[in-house]
Amino acid sequence: MRIVVGEGSCGIASGAKKTQTEIERLLAASNLDVKTNVTGCVGTCFLEPIVDIYDDDNKLYRYVRVQPKMVEEIISEHIIGNKPVEKYLIAGEDASFITKQTKIVLRNCGIINPEDIEEYIAIGGYESTKKVLKDLSQDEVINEVKKSGLGGRGGAGFPTWFKWNAAKINKGPEKYIVCNADEGDPGAFMDRSVLEGDPHAVLEGMIIGGFAMGATEGIIYCRAEYPLAIKRLEIALKQAREKGYLGKNIFGSGIDFDIRIKAGAGAFVCGEETALIASLEGERGMPRLKPPFPAQKGYWQEPTNINNVETYANISWIFEHGGDEYAKYGVEGSRGTKVFALAGKIKHGGLVEVPMGCTLRDVIFDIAGGIKNDKEFKGVQMGGPSGGCIPAELIDTPITYKTITETGAIIGSGGMVVMDEDTCMVDMARFFLDFTRKESCGKCTYCRVGTKRMLEILERITQGEGKDGDIELLLELAEKIKAGSMCGLGQTAPNPVLTTIKYFRNEYEDHIYKKKCTARTCKALITYTINDNCTGCTLCTRSCPTDAITGTLKGQHTINQDLCIQCGRCEEVCNFNAIIRE
Repeated sequence: MRIVVGEGSCGIASGAKKTQTEIERLLAASNLDVKTNVTGCVGTCFLEPIVDIYDDDNKLYRYVRVQPKMVEEIISEHIIGNKPVEKYLIAGEDASFITKQTKIVLRNCGIINPEDIEEYIAIGGYESTKKVLKDLSQDEVINEVKKSGLGGRGGAGFPTWFKWNAAKINKGPEKYIVCNADEGDPGAFMDRSVLEGDPHAVLEGMIIGGFAMGATEGIIYCRAEYPLAIKRLEIALKQAREKGYLGKNIFGSGIDFDIRIKAGAGAFVCGEETALIASLEGERGMPRLKPPFPAQKGYWQEPTNINNVETYANISWIFEHGGDEYAKYGVEGSRGTKVFALAGKIKHGGLVEVPMGCTLRDVIFDIAGGIKNDKEFKGVQMGGPSGGCIPAELIDTPITYKTITETGAIIGSGGMVVMDEDTCMVDMARFFLDFTRKESCGKCTYCRVGTKRMLEILERITQGEGKDGDIELLLELAEKIKAGSMCGLGQTAPNPVLTTIKYFRNEYEDHIYKKKCTARTCKALITYTINDNCTGCTLCTRSCPTDAITGTLKGQHTINQDLCIQCGRCEEVCNFNAIIRE
């Protein structure tokens, strides 16, 4: 038998290290010769900490939400007694979260130890790289990627082969291949999980891409807020060099290629490739005019290719199974699979990998189980601050680059923030615009000042101070910011506002003209009152921080609106549904 503990960031945050320590303590106390190991996130973040037990026939038993107090029973019953503890095993909807997915990028995450190159090699790791370097030409590599139909997974889905070929045909004394791991969208954690769970797959993709375009150096630009990802990348790089997979004469092919890590400071604008290059060169992360494109003049003015983590993680699979096999997944114009990070008001939050072309309903309801507490589904924000909100009536929209863009949102890197009936769409737009306003590099006046002006209007509206003409002014500013900004940050910053006005204009109008928040979440527009259900238990009185609630024991209570700060504590503690929020 062997025991594997999930130690991605989500598992560690849920207490996986304490669980692992307890497992090792009890195994030692019982003098049991059972191998223990760690792995990354399998995608079921909502079930962490996860402990997998493999029997002698390699049959998997997956235990979920394993806290230290549960370990003794699992070891006593399963390890010693050879009888699985059924009540702790994954089952039902939880299990279908995994079985309904199609995994290519995430195929090894949660399965292998990301800190042990031997485990990666044992499942066929680096065989694709050997095949490419020994048997294929640069053009054959690029043509295979072209057959696959792989589009860049960082946002726009631009054909990967085209970028590789552009870097190949442009001459220079040095060429560079860069991995953009500066994942900055709120609610997105796809790249982080891949780097933590399967770093060698990303290295393989970079080696193959570097060969195809003639690069000798690779750089992984990873935000410093991902310490575990950086740690495991450093381990993977060291192990790959020791094996001769990086450095001089890799795989005995006569080709020199190495990779290094650059930790970024977490600037959202550095997700834009020219701003990223500026940061790599030690400059402030600010976009540059294009053309010239990075494939012509990129890092240190040499031909440079940039793809994101997920794009590279597909490459070794493509060369193991063939571009045609990869193209069987997805639909025309959107081939392969896509990883999405599900967050927000969703029952099962985590990572989902599905074939392109499936619908939003398939992901949100069929795989992820629908809305938490069975509330009404209201919409989903896709593409983060650069994307937009897709309303409930478009739940059957296929997930392709074309169809999602037509809604006003974008697929982006793959973040999905799910919203229910209690989400105020005006406040949601305010949240994302506040993010992009803060992250603007300030180079373009329209982006620097325009987003601030839009944010000021949204803040007034959510505070009950909206006025006639605000919606029209928001629309006017949005179009000018999109047209007057140099890079994708400014060009897409108004999208959350535009889509919420397009699909939820009634909420804007309610805020402005009725001074009412439809979702009853904007504090300035909420009123708390007490109805006849009040029993006079005084619990609300004792919980009120401003002494706004008065009344006698077992008598009717009232709320002084001049003192009420709309904190909601009274509603939280009331056991008789006597507090009305409206």
